[in-house]
Amino acid sequence: MSDFNPTLTPIRDHDVELAKAEAGVTGLAATRNDRWYPKFHIASNGGWINDPNGLCFYKGRWHVFYQLHPFGTQWGQCHWAHVSSADMVAWRREPIAMAPSLEQDKNGVFSGCAAIGDDGELRFYYTGHRWANGRDGSGGEWQVQMLATPDNDELTHITKRGMVVDCPRDKVDSHFRDPKVWKTEGTWYMTFGVSSAQKRGQMWLYNSTDMVEWTFERVLFEHPDPDVFMLECPDFFPVTDRDGNEKWVIGFSAMGSKPRGFMNRNADNAGYMIGTWKPGEPFKPETEFRLWDCGHNFYAPQSFTAPDGRQIMYGWMSPFRESAPMQSDGWCGQLTLPREITLGADGDLHTAPVRETDELRMDTTDLGALDLNDNEEHVILDDAAAVEIELTIDLAQSTAERAGLKLHATNDGSYTYVAYDDQLGRVAIDRQAAARGDRGYRTAPLSDAELASGKLELRIFIDRGSIEVYVNDGRQVLSSYSYPSEGPRAIELTSESGTTHIDALKIHQLKSIGLE
Repeated sequence: MSDFNPTLTPIRDHDVELAKAEAGVTGLAATRNDRWYPKFHIASNGGWINDPNGLCFYKGRWHVFYQLHPFGTQWGQCHWAHVSSADMVAWRREPIAMAPSLEQDKNGVFSGCAAIGDDGELRFYYTGHRWANGRDGSGGEWQVQMLATPDNDELTHITKRGMVVDCPRDKVDSHFRDPKVWKTEGTWYMTFGVSSAQKRGQMWLYNSTDMVEWTFERVLFEHPDPDVFMLECPDFFPVTDRDGNEKWVIGFSAMGSKPRGFMNRNADNAGYMIGTWKPGEPFKPETEFRLWDCGHNFYAPQSFTAPDGRQIMYGWMSPFRESAPMQSDGWCGQLTLPREITLGADGDLHTAPVRETDELRMDTTDLGALDLNDNEEHVILDDAAAVEIELTIDLAQSTAERAGLKLHATNDGSYTYVAYDDQLGRVAIDRQAAARGDRGYRTAPLSDAELASGKLELRIFIDRGSIEVYVNDGRQVLSSYSYPSEGPRAIELTSESGTTHIDALKIHQLKSIGLE
Protein backbone atom coordinates (compact mmCIF):
# COMPACT_ATOMS: atom_id res chain seq x y z
CA MET A 1 0.00 0.00 0.00
CA SER A 2 3.01 2.32 0.10
CA ASP A 3 2.20 3.67 -3.38
CA PHE A 4 -1.21 5.02 -2.31
CA ASN A 5 -0.65 8.62 -1.23
CA PRO A 6 -3.77 10.74 -1.60
CA THR A 7 -3.83 14.28 -0.35
CA LEU A 8 -4.55 13.95 3.34
CA THR A 9 -5.76 16.87 5.41
CA PRO A 10 -4.95 16.09 9.05
CA ILE A 11 -6.67 18.48 11.42
CA ARG A 12 -5.49 16.78 14.61
CA ASP A 13 -2.57 14.59 15.63
CA HIS A 14 -3.97 11.05 15.51
CA ASP A 15 -1.76 9.68 18.31
CA VAL A 16 -2.73 12.58 20.54
CA GLU A 17 -6.41 11.92 19.88
CA LEU A 18 -5.95 8.23 20.67
CA ALA A 19 -4.28 9.13 23.98
CA LYS A 20 -7.19 11.42 24.87
CA ALA A 21 -9.63 8.64 24.11
CA GLU A 22 -7.72 6.14 26.28
CA ALA A 23 -7.77 8.66 29.11
CA GLY A 24 -11.51 9.15 28.68
CA VAL A 25 -12.22 5.42 28.90
CA THR A 26 -9.87 5.04 31.88
CA GLY A 27 -11.70 7.79 33.74
CA LEU A 28 -15.10 6.20 33.15
CA ALA A 29 -13.79 2.72 34.01
CA ALA A 30 -12.49 3.98 37.38
CA THR A 31 -16.05 4.62 38.54
CA ARG A 32 -17.74 1.76 36.68
CA ASN A 33 -20.47 -0.18 38.44
CA ASP A 34 -20.32 -3.86 37.49
CA ARG A 35 -23.82 -4.89 38.62
CA TRP A 36 -24.88 -5.41 34.96
CA TYR A 37 -21.47 -5.42 33.31
CA PRO A 38 -21.05 -8.59 31.20
CA LYS A 39 -18.78 -11.46 32.13
CA PHE A 40 -18.85 -13.26 28.77
CA HIS A 41 -19.87 -10.61 26.24
CA ILE A 42 -17.59 -8.03 24.64
CA ALA A 43 -18.09 -4.54 26.07
CA SER A 44 -15.97 -1.43 26.50
CA ASN A 45 -14.13 -0.77 29.74
CA GLY A 46 -16.06 2.48 29.88
CA GLY A 47 -18.06 4.72 27.58
CA TRP A 48 -20.69 4.07 24.91
CA ILE A 49 -20.29 1.39 22.24
CA ASN A 50 -22.28 0.46 19.18
CA ASP A 51 -21.67 -1.42 15.90
CA PRO A 52 -19.10 -4.23 15.57
CA ASN A 53 -16.48 -3.31 12.96
CA GLY A 54 -13.44 -4.78 11.20
CA LEU A 55 -14.15 -8.41 12.11
CA CYS A 56 -11.37 -10.73 10.97
CA PHE A 57 -8.93 -13.54 11.70
CA TYR A 58 -5.41 -12.35 10.96
CA LYS A 59 -1.97 -13.78 11.68
CA GLY A 60 -3.25 -16.22 14.29
CA ARG A 61 -5.70 -14.02 16.19
CA TRP A 62 -9.38 -13.14 16.06
CA HIS A 63 -10.05 -9.40 16.02
CA VAL A 64 -13.18 -7.47 16.89
CA PHE A 65 -13.32 -3.71 16.54
CA TYR A 66 -16.35 -1.69 17.57
CA GLN A 67 -17.70 1.83 17.64
CA LEU A 68 -16.79 3.69 20.83
CA HIS A 69 -17.57 7.07 22.31
CA PRO A 70 -14.86 7.25 24.98
CA PHE A 71 -16.00 10.43 26.71
CA GLY A 72 -19.51 9.53 27.85
CA THR A 73 -22.20 6.87 28.03
CA GLN A 74 -24.41 8.34 25.30
CA TRP A 75 -23.76 8.17 21.57
CA GLY A 76 -21.10 10.67 20.55
CA GLN A 77 -17.99 11.17 18.43
CA CYS A 78 -17.18 7.69 17.13
CA HIS A 79 -13.81 5.97 17.50
CA TRP A 80 -12.77 2.37 16.78
CA ALA A 81 -11.97 0.27 19.85
CA HIS A 82 -10.33 -3.16 19.64
CA VAL A 83 -10.19 -6.54 21.38
CA SER A 84 -8.44 -9.71 20.20
CA SER A 85 -8.27 -13.41 21.04
CA ALA A 86 -6.26 -16.48 20.13
CA ASP A 87 -9.23 -18.83 20.60
CA MET A 88 -12.45 -16.75 20.55
CA VAL A 89 -12.84 -17.64 24.25
CA ALA A 90 -10.34 -15.52 26.22
CA TRP A 91 -10.08 -11.92 25.03
CA ARG A 92 -7.70 -9.07 25.71
CA ARG A 93 -8.10 -5.33 25.29
CA GLU A 94 -5.97 -3.65 22.68
CA PRO A 95 -5.26 0.08 22.27
CA ILE A 96 -8.02 2.17 20.75
CA ALA A 97 -7.45 1.84 17.03
CA MET A 98 -8.77 4.98 15.33
CA ALA A 99 -9.95 8.44 16.35
CA PRO A 100 -11.26 11.41 14.35
CA SER A 101 -8.21 13.25 12.99
CA LEU A 102 -8.75 14.00 9.28
CA GLU A 103 -10.99 16.54 7.62
CA GLN A 104 -13.09 13.70 6.17
CA ASP A 105 -13.65 11.96 9.53
CA LYS A 106 -13.44 14.90 11.90
CA ASN A 107 -16.89 14.20 13.42
CA GLY A 108 -16.60 10.43 13.57
CA VAL A 109 -14.74 7.34 12.44
CA PHE A 110 -17.88 5.44 11.47
CA SER A 111 -18.42 1.74 10.81
CA GLY A 112 -16.64 -0.47 8.31
CA CYS A 113 -14.99 -3.81 7.61
CA ALA A 114 -11.68 -5.61 7.22
CA ALA A 115 -10.56 -7.31 4.00
CA ILE A 116 -7.42 -9.35 3.35
CA GLY A 117 -5.98 -8.68 -0.09
CA ASP A 118 -4.35 -11.05 -2.55
CA ASP A 119 -1.00 -10.07 -1.02
CA GLY A 120 -2.11 -11.39 2.37
CA GLU A 121 -2.18 -7.91 3.84
CA LEU A 122 -5.14 -6.46 5.70
CA ARG A 123 -7.09 -3.35 4.74
CA PHE A 124 -9.70 -1.53 6.76
CA TYR A 125 -12.53 0.30 5.02
CA TYR A 126 -14.60 2.70 7.07
CA THR A 127 -16.84 5.73 6.71
CA GLY A 128 -15.47 9.15 7.45
CA HIS A 129 -18.22 11.30 8.94
CA ARG A 130 -18.59 15.07 9.26
CA TRP A 131 -21.49 17.42 9.70
CA ALA A 132 -22.27 19.18 6.44
CA ASN A 133 -22.58 22.58 8.15
CA GLY A 134 -19.50 21.97 10.29
CA ARG A 135 -21.45 22.16 13.56
CA ASP A 136 -24.26 19.62 13.98
CA GLY A 137 -26.74 17.41 12.19
CA SER A 138 -29.23 20.16 11.33
CA GLY A 139 -27.63 20.64 7.92
CA GLY A 140 -27.25 16.96 7.10
CA GLU A 141 -24.26 14.64 7.02
CA TRP A 142 -21.29 14.38 4.69
CA GLN A 143 -19.99 10.82 4.57
CA VAL A 144 -17.28 9.18 2.43
CA GLN A 145 -15.54 5.79 2.34
CA MET A 146 -12.01 5.67 3.69
CA LEU A 147 -9.05 3.28 3.65
CA ALA A 148 -6.66 2.47 6.49
CA THR A 149 -3.94 -0.16 6.95
CA PRO A 150 -2.30 -1.70 10.04
CA ASP A 151 1.32 -1.01 10.88
CA ASN A 152 1.93 -4.35 12.61
CA ASP A 153 0.63 -7.92 12.66
CA GLU A 154 -1.14 -7.34 15.98
CA LEU A 155 -3.23 -4.54 14.41
CA THR A 156 -2.47 -2.32 17.39
CA HIS A 157 -1.50 0.72 15.32
CA ILE A 158 -3.26 1.83 12.15
CA THR A 159 -2.38 4.38 9.47
CA LYS A 160 -5.19 6.17 7.68
CA ARG A 161 -4.65 6.23 3.92
CA GLY A 162 -7.43 8.59 2.92
CA MET A 163 -10.65 8.70 0.95
CA VAL A 164 -11.34 6.05 -1.72
CA VAL A 165 -15.03 6.77 -2.47
CA ASP A 166 -16.42 10.30 -2.42
CA CYS A 167 -20.11 10.99 -1.94
CA PRO A 168 -22.11 12.33 -4.92
CA ARG A 169 -24.09 14.59 -2.63
CA ASP A 170 -26.62 15.59 -5.29
CA LYS A 171 -27.71 11.94 -5.49
CA VAL A 172 -27.70 11.20 -1.76
CA ASP A 173 -29.80 12.36 1.17
CA SER A 174 -26.93 12.61 3.72
CA HIS A 175 -26.61 8.88 4.57
CA PHE A 176 -23.74 7.14 2.72
CA ARG A 177 -21.92 4.72 4.98
CA ASP A 178 -20.73 1.35 6.37
CA PRO A 179 -18.69 -0.34 3.61
CA LYS A 180 -18.46 -4.12 3.17
CA VAL A 181 -15.71 -5.43 0.85
CA TRP A 182 -15.28 -8.90 -0.70
CA LYS A 183 -13.88 -10.62 -3.78
CA THR A 184 -15.84 -12.67 -6.35
CA GLU A 185 -14.59 -14.10 -9.65
CA GLY A 186 -11.40 -12.07 -9.63
CA THR A 187 -13.00 -8.70 -8.88
CA TRP A 188 -13.17 -6.78 -5.62
CA TYR A 189 -16.55 -5.35 -4.67
CA MET A 190 -17.69 -2.81 -2.11
CA THR A 191 -21.26 -2.20 -1.02
CA PHE A 192 -22.58 0.24 1.56
CA GLY A 193 -25.84 1.78 2.71
CA VAL A 194 -27.30 4.85 1.03
CA SER A 195 -30.32 7.08 1.43
CA SER A 196 -31.05 8.17 -2.12
CA ALA A 197 -32.04 11.70 -3.08
CA GLN A 198 -35.60 10.38 -3.03
CA LYS A 199 -35.01 9.10 0.55
CA ARG A 200 -35.15 5.44 -0.41
CA GLY A 201 -33.01 2.89 1.41
CA GLN A 202 -30.49 1.42 -1.01
CA MET A 203 -27.22 -0.49 -1.21
CA TRP A 204 -24.78 0.72 -3.86
CA LEU A 205 -22.15 -1.48 -5.51
CA TYR A 206 -18.63 -0.42 -6.53
CA ASN A 207 -15.86 -2.56 -8.03
CA SER A 208 -12.07 -2.47 -8.10
CA THR A 209 -9.06 -4.41 -9.35
CA ASP A 210 -6.57 -3.06 -6.80
CA MET A 211 -8.71 -2.31 -3.69
CA VAL A 212 -7.81 1.39 -4.03
CA GLU A 213 -9.49 2.78 -7.14
CA TRP A 214 -13.23 2.11 -6.90
CA THR A 215 -15.80 2.56 -9.69
CA PHE A 216 -19.57 2.82 -9.24
CA GLU A 217 -21.32 -0.13 -10.88
CA ARG A 218 -25.01 -0.09 -9.91
CA VAL A 219 -27.63 0.04 -7.20
CA LEU A 220 -27.29 -3.47 -5.81
CA PHE A 221 -30.62 -3.36 -3.98
CA GLU A 222 -33.42 -0.95 -3.07
CA HIS A 223 -35.72 -1.78 -0.19
CA PRO A 224 -39.29 -2.21 -1.45
CA ASP A 225 -40.80 -0.44 1.59
CA PRO A 226 -40.99 3.32 0.86
CA ASP A 227 -40.90 4.02 4.62
CA VAL A 228 -37.35 2.61 4.79
CA PHE A 229 -35.07 5.56 4.06
CA MET A 230 -31.67 4.02 4.90
CA LEU A 231 -30.01 0.58 5.05
CA GLU A 232 -27.33 0.75 7.72
CA CYS A 233 -24.50 -1.73 8.26
CA PRO A 234 -25.13 -3.76 5.10
CA ASP A 235 -23.76 -7.25 4.64
CA PHE A 236 -23.53 -9.44 1.54
CA PHE A 237 -22.18 -12.99 1.31
CA PRO A 238 -22.84 -16.41 -0.25
CA VAL A 239 -24.13 -19.47 1.62
CA THR A 240 -24.32 -23.06 0.43
CA ASP A 241 -26.86 -25.69 1.44
CA ARG A 242 -26.09 -29.35 2.09
CA ASP A 243 -26.62 -30.17 -1.59
CA GLY A 244 -24.07 -27.58 -2.69
CA ASN A 245 -26.55 -25.03 -3.99
CA GLU A 246 -25.32 -21.46 -3.56
CA LYS A 247 -27.52 -18.59 -2.44
CA TRP A 248 -26.63 -15.01 -1.58
CA VAL A 249 -27.66 -13.29 1.63
CA ILE A 250 -28.21 -9.57 1.79
CA GLY A 251 -28.32 -8.16 5.29
CA PHE A 252 -29.04 -4.64 6.51
CA SER A 253 -30.45 -2.61 9.37
CA ALA A 254 -33.57 -0.92 8.06
CA MET A 255 -34.26 2.60 9.27
CA GLY A 256 -37.86 3.82 9.03
CA SER A 257 -39.75 0.52 8.94
CA LYS A 258 -43.10 0.60 10.73
CA PRO A 259 -44.26 -1.98 13.30
CA ARG A 260 -46.54 -4.61 11.83
CA GLY A 261 -47.88 -7.34 14.09
CA PHE A 262 -44.88 -9.16 15.54
CA MET A 263 -42.50 -7.58 13.00
CA ASN A 264 -40.38 -4.43 13.29
CA ARG A 265 -41.16 -3.77 16.95
CA ASN A 266 -37.82 -2.07 17.63
CA ALA A 267 -36.94 1.50 16.70
CA ASP A 268 -34.92 0.14 13.76
CA ASN A 269 -34.73 -3.49 12.70
CA ALA A 270 -31.89 -5.68 11.45
CA GLY A 271 -32.62 -8.52 9.09
CA TYR A 272 -31.87 -10.28 5.84
CA MET A 273 -33.23 -11.63 2.57
CA ILE A 274 -32.05 -14.75 0.73
CA GLY A 275 -31.74 -14.70 -3.05
CA THR A 276 -29.38 -14.87 -6.00
CA TRP A 277 -26.67 -12.64 -7.39
CA LYS A 278 -24.18 -12.77 -10.22
CA PRO A 279 -21.54 -10.15 -11.01
CA GLY A 280 -22.98 -7.58 -13.34
CA GLU A 281 -26.50 -8.00 -12.02
CA PRO A 282 -28.57 -6.65 -9.11
CA PHE A 283 -29.43 -8.87 -6.17
CA LYS A 284 -32.67 -10.81 -6.73
CA PRO A 285 -34.45 -11.62 -3.46
CA GLU A 286 -36.33 -14.90 -3.14
CA THR A 287 -37.61 -14.40 0.41
CA GLU A 288 -39.29 -11.67 2.39
CA PHE A 289 -37.37 -9.59 4.93
CA ARG A 290 -36.64 -11.70 8.01
CA LEU A 291 -35.22 -10.62 11.35
CA TRP A 292 -31.78 -11.77 12.38
CA ASP A 293 -32.94 -11.63 15.99
CA CYS A 294 -36.42 -11.23 17.48
CA GLY A 295 -35.36 -9.72 20.80
CA HIS A 296 -35.65 -6.20 22.20
CA ASN A 297 -32.02 -5.20 21.72
CA PHE A 298 -30.34 -6.37 18.51
CA TYR A 299 -28.95 -4.18 15.74
CA ALA A 300 -26.11 -3.48 13.29
CA PRO A 301 -24.70 -7.00 12.87
CA GLN A 302 -21.59 -7.67 10.82
CA SER A 303 -20.27 -11.00 9.55
CA PHE A 304 -17.00 -12.26 8.12
CA THR A 305 -15.70 -15.49 6.63
CA ALA A 306 -13.35 -17.40 8.92
CA PRO A 307 -10.37 -19.35 7.50
CA ASP A 308 -12.30 -22.61 7.97
CA GLY A 309 -15.18 -21.29 5.87
CA ARG A 310 -17.59 -20.44 8.67
CA GLN A 311 -19.60 -17.24 8.31
CA ILE A 312 -19.40 -15.66 11.78
CA MET A 313 -21.54 -12.76 12.92
CA TYR A 314 -21.55 -10.37 15.87
CA GLY A 315 -24.41 -8.00 16.62
CA TRP A 316 -24.70 -4.94 18.82
CA MET A 317 -27.19 -5.08 21.67
CA SER A 318 -28.59 -1.59 21.15
CA PRO A 319 -30.42 0.01 24.10
CA PHE A 320 -32.69 1.76 21.52
CA ARG A 321 -34.59 3.71 24.17
CA GLU A 322 -33.10 6.43 26.37
CA SER A 323 -32.13 6.24 29.01
CA ALA A 324 -30.66 2.79 29.51
CA PRO A 325 -30.08 2.04 33.21
CA MET A 326 -26.43 1.07 32.60
CA GLN A 327 -25.64 4.58 31.36
CA SER A 328 -25.37 5.70 34.97
CA ASP A 329 -22.75 2.99 35.58
CA GLY A 330 -19.93 4.40 33.42
CA TRP A 331 -20.53 2.20 30.37
CA CYS A 332 -23.25 1.44 27.84
CA GLY A 333 -23.65 -1.34 25.31
CA GLN A 334 -22.28 -4.78 24.52
CA LEU A 335 -21.98 -7.15 21.61
CA THR A 336 -23.78 -10.48 21.26
CA LEU A 337 -22.07 -13.82 21.38
CA PRO A 338 -20.44 -14.75 18.06
CA ARG A 339 -22.86 -16.75 15.90
CA GLU A 340 -22.27 -19.05 12.95
CA ILE A 341 -24.61 -18.45 10.02
CA THR A 342 -25.72 -21.59 8.19
CA LEU A 343 -28.37 -22.37 5.58
CA GLY A 344 -30.66 -25.05 6.98
CA ALA A 345 -32.57 -27.82 5.29
CA ASP A 346 -35.68 -25.68 5.81
CA GLY A 347 -34.26 -23.12 3.38
CA ASP A 348 -33.74 -20.48 6.06
CA LEU A 349 -30.71 -19.15 7.90
CA HIS A 350 -29.82 -20.45 11.34
CA THR A 351 -27.56 -18.53 13.72
CA ALA A 352 -26.26 -20.63 16.62
CA PRO A 353 -23.37 -19.76 18.94
CA VAL A 354 -19.98 -20.70 17.50
CA ARG A 355 -18.60 -23.97 18.81
CA GLU A 356 -15.91 -22.15 20.78
CA THR A 357 -18.65 -20.90 23.14
CA ASP A 358 -18.75 -24.39 24.70
CA GLU A 359 -15.28 -23.71 26.10
CA LEU A 360 -16.79 -21.13 28.48
CA ARG A 361 -18.46 -23.92 30.44
CA MET A 362 -17.00 -24.72 33.86
CA ASP A 363 -19.35 -26.72 36.10
CA THR A 364 -22.45 -28.49 34.79
CA THR A 365 -25.52 -29.58 36.74
CA ASP A 366 -27.72 -32.11 34.96
CA LEU A 367 -31.26 -32.04 36.36
CA GLY A 368 -32.53 -34.59 33.84
CA ALA A 369 -36.26 -34.89 33.21
CA LEU A 370 -38.77 -32.95 35.31
CA ASP A 371 -42.55 -32.69 35.59
CA LEU A 372 -44.30 -29.53 36.77
CA ASN A 373 -47.86 -29.57 38.00
CA ASP A 374 -50.54 -27.04 37.16
CA ASN A 375 -49.23 -23.52 38.03
CA GLU A 376 -46.15 -24.92 39.76
CA GLU A 377 -42.92 -22.93 40.11
CA HIS A 378 -39.63 -24.60 40.92
CA VAL A 379 -36.38 -22.78 41.76
CA ILE A 380 -33.54 -24.48 39.90
CA LEU A 381 -30.80 -22.02 40.85
CA ASP A 382 -30.71 -19.63 43.80
CA ASP A 383 -28.28 -17.19 42.23
CA ALA A 384 -26.97 -16.92 38.68
CA ALA A 385 -24.38 -14.42 37.48
CA ALA A 386 -23.17 -16.11 34.28
CA VAL A 387 -24.86 -19.32 33.18
CA GLU A 388 -26.03 -21.23 30.13
CA ILE A 389 -29.18 -23.34 30.30
CA GLU A 390 -30.09 -26.15 27.92
CA LEU A 391 -33.79 -26.89 28.16
CA THR A 392 -35.96 -29.32 26.16
CA ILE A 393 -39.72 -29.02 26.62
CA ASP A 394 -41.97 -31.89 25.54
CA LEU A 395 -44.80 -29.93 23.96
CA ALA A 396 -46.78 -33.07 23.13
CA GLN A 397 -46.96 -34.08 26.80
CA SER A 398 -47.53 -30.57 28.19
CA THR A 399 -50.81 -28.73 28.67
CA ALA A 400 -49.55 -25.41 30.05
CA GLU A 401 -50.56 -22.19 28.33
CA ARG A 402 -47.07 -20.86 29.03
CA ALA A 403 -44.02 -22.71 30.30
CA GLY A 404 -40.46 -21.61 30.76
CA LEU A 405 -38.01 -19.83 33.01
CA LYS A 406 -38.16 -16.70 35.14
CA LEU A 407 -34.63 -15.28 34.95
CA HIS A 408 -32.92 -12.64 37.09
CA ALA A 409 -35.67 -13.23 39.67
CA THR A 410 -34.98 -11.06 42.72
CA ASN A 411 -36.58 -10.60 46.11
CA ASP A 412 -38.52 -7.50 45.00
CA GLY A 413 -40.52 -9.59 42.51
CA SER A 414 -38.61 -8.44 39.44
CA TYR A 415 -37.75 -10.96 36.70
CA THR A 416 -37.54 -11.51 32.95
CA TYR A 417 -39.61 -14.39 31.62
CA VAL A 418 -38.55 -16.68 28.77
CA ALA A 419 -41.42 -19.01 27.86
CA TYR A 420 -43.15 -21.03 25.22
CA ASP A 421 -46.61 -19.54 24.67
CA ASP A 422 -48.98 -22.24 23.47
CA GLN A 423 -51.67 -19.79 22.38
CA LEU A 424 -49.25 -17.93 20.13
CA GLY A 425 -47.18 -20.94 19.10
CA ARG A 426 -44.14 -18.76 19.78
CA VAL A 427 -41.24 -18.35 22.19
CA ALA A 428 -41.53 -15.11 24.17
CA ILE A 429 -39.15 -13.00 26.18
CA ASP A 430 -41.32 -10.89 28.49
CA ARG A 431 -40.09 -7.98 30.64
CA GLN A 432 -43.41 -6.89 32.13
CA ALA A 433 -42.09 -7.62 35.64
CA ALA A 434 -38.83 -5.68 35.14
CA ALA A 435 -38.04 -3.26 37.96
CA ARG A 436 -36.11 -0.92 35.64
CA GLY A 437 -35.45 -0.27 32.00
CA ASP A 438 -37.78 -0.67 29.06
CA ARG A 439 -40.45 -3.35 29.39
CA GLY A 440 -42.67 -5.00 26.77
CA TYR A 441 -42.27 -8.40 25.21
CA ARG A 442 -40.90 -9.91 22.00
CA THR A 443 -41.65 -13.25 20.37
CA ALA A 444 -39.98 -15.62 17.93
CA PRO A 445 -42.11 -17.76 15.59
CA LEU A 446 -42.03 -21.53 15.37
CA SER A 447 -42.69 -23.17 12.03
CA ASP A 448 -45.43 -25.73 11.52
CA ALA A 449 -42.75 -28.43 11.34
CA GLU A 450 -41.22 -27.32 14.65
CA LEU A 451 -44.60 -27.34 16.37
CA ALA A 452 -45.48 -30.73 14.86
CA SER A 453 -42.25 -32.23 16.18
CA GLY A 454 -43.61 -31.94 19.73
CA LYS A 455 -40.23 -30.82 21.07
CA LEU A 456 -38.80 -27.39 21.81
CA GLU A 457 -35.09 -26.93 22.49
CA LEU A 458 -33.94 -23.72 24.13
CA ARG A 459 -30.36 -22.67 24.78
CA ILE A 460 -30.35 -19.63 27.06
CA PHE A 461 -27.32 -17.50 27.98
CA ILE A 462 -27.77 -15.36 31.09
CA ASP A 463 -25.16 -12.69 31.77
CA ARG A 464 -25.25 -10.04 34.47
CA GLY A 465 -27.47 -7.70 32.47
CA SER A 466 -28.57 -9.54 29.34
CA ILE A 467 -30.23 -12.67 28.03
CA GLU A 468 -29.77 -14.47 24.70
CA VAL A 469 -32.23 -17.21 23.76
CA TYR A 470 -31.42 -19.63 20.91
CA VAL A 471 -34.47 -21.57 19.71
CA ASN A 472 -34.06 -25.01 18.14
CA ASP A 473 -30.36 -24.70 17.38
CA GLY A 474 -30.54 -21.11 16.23
CA ARG A 475 -33.55 -21.23 13.93
CA GLN A 476 -34.61 -18.13 15.86
CA VAL A 477 -32.84 -15.96 18.44
CA LEU A 478 -34.00 -13.38 20.98
CA SER A 479 -31.49 -10.99 22.59
CA SER A 480 -32.62 -8.57 25.30
CA TYR A 481 -31.19 -6.54 28.14
CA SER A 482 -32.42 -7.39 31.63
CA TYR A 483 -31.46 -5.30 34.66
CA PRO A 484 -31.93 -7.30 37.86
CA SER A 485 -32.31 -5.72 41.27
CA GLU A 486 -29.87 -6.14 44.15
CA GLY A 487 -29.52 -9.49 45.84
CA PRO A 488 -29.53 -13.08 44.58
CA ARG A 489 -30.70 -13.61 41.01
CA ALA A 490 -32.69 -16.82 40.97
CA ILE A 491 -33.89 -18.96 38.07
CA GLU A 492 -37.38 -20.42 38.42
CA LEU A 493 -38.93 -23.09 36.22
CA THR A 494 -42.60 -22.20 35.68
CA SER A 495 -45.74 -23.88 34.33
CA GLU A 496 -48.80 -21.64 33.85
CA SER A 497 -52.38 -22.90 33.64
CA GLY A 498 -51.46 -26.51 32.92
CA THR A 499 -48.72 -29.09 33.32
CA THR A 500 -45.27 -29.15 31.73
CA HIS A 501 -42.99 -32.07 30.97
CA ILE A 502 -39.27 -31.29 30.69
CA ASP A 503 -37.28 -33.90 28.78
CA ALA A 504 -33.86 -32.50 29.70
CA LEU A 505 -32.43 -29.62 31.71
CA LYS A 506 -28.76 -28.72 32.16
CA ILE A 507 -27.18 -25.70 33.83
CA HIS A 508 -23.63 -24.68 32.87
CA GLN A 509 -21.71 -22.15 34.95
CA LEU A 510 -19.73 -19.93 32.56
CA LYS A 511 -16.34 -18.33 33.04
CA SER A 512 -15.35 -14.78 32.21
CA ILE A 513 -13.87 -13.96 28.79
CA GLY A 514 -11.32 -11.74 30.55
CA LEU A 515 -12.56 -8.22 29.77
CA GLU A 516 -13.94 -7.35 33.22
